[in-house]
Amino acid sequence: MSHSSQGAAQAGHHPYLAHHFDDMEQQKEASTLGMWAFLVTEIMFFGGLFLGYAIYRSYYPQAFHDGSAELSIGLGFLNTLVLIGSSLTMAMAVHSAQLGKQKAIVLFLLLTMILGAAFLGVKVIEYSDKWEHRLVPGAYFVAPEGAPNEIALFFAFYFVMTGMHALHMIIGILLMTVILAMALRGRFSGQYYSPVELFGLYWHFVDIVWIFLFPLLYLIGRH
Repeated sequence: MSHSSQGAAQAGHHPYLAHHFDDMEQQKEASTLGMWAFLVTEIMFFGGLFLGYAIYRSYYPQAFHDGSAELSIGLGFLNTLVLIGSSLTMAMAVHSAQLGKQKAIVLFLLLTMILGAAFLGVKVIEYSDKWEHRLVPGAYFVAPEGAPNEIALFFAFYFVMTGMHALHMIIGILLMTVILAMALRGRFSGQYYSPVELFGLYWHFVDIVWIFLFPLLYLIGRH
């Protein structure tokens, strides 16, 4: 931190305090409220998808059962472990930011990004397999032998729900790149770590969404 920044902080004006806030505590509370408001809209968005999935599954239970049988529980479980690991490393990044440990922040953010990229890599493998077996809804789609045509509806939900989740993962990794750059510049300290903490809320939310997607798509109805 420069001499002028230190002087400003000592005078009660933190160098990263926005002009429209009275102090760092007020800024943090406003930022946290904004993030939670955003997450509520995300909950409503994914909640609508979950509701639609539940309704159509009740209409076509056999088709959804047959569709689920085409998914790899092993790959889905692997991705679940990967995301749980990324939640741990993200929590450690937040903890390190609270303590002002710059190198630890960078390390744990990098690990979280690697795990997030690994998750997306597994999804690419799954999507490629579905394309190869012509299970992508549309003119190219061919229902497996003996399966009802409504199985296409299951895969429509599968691609929309997992695709939107993957999009949130990609956005998260891009945002994490910005936070990583801030950490490399030594922007965070015990007095200022809100960007890391608030992004952690977003990342944990995305992980929780997958915790619901995995049993809904891969496990329910499987014997």
